[in-house]
Amino acid sequence: MSIFTWANRLIKDFDWKDIAATKLSVAFFILAIAKLWPGILGLEWYWYGILFVAFAIKPFAKMFKQGKNPTPAQIQG
Repeated sequence: MSIFTWANRLIKDFDWKDIAATKLSVAFFILAIAKLWPGILGLEWYWYGILFVAFAIKPFAKMFKQGKNPTPAQIQG
């Protein structure tokens, strides 16, 4: 079993609070790296924007894929 298969099995048991805590822990870890390695913050602002868009394309495309997600009316019952 690969580490990715193992992680995918574990994450299925997460609720929204677990996922939010994971995101916050990663954000604070990145802030700690930026504090310890000041050179990383020396990039121009647009590089951060480019990296954000590059890494956000696939998750957003998957999230908004036509016909895959329920409509608000279907969620409410």
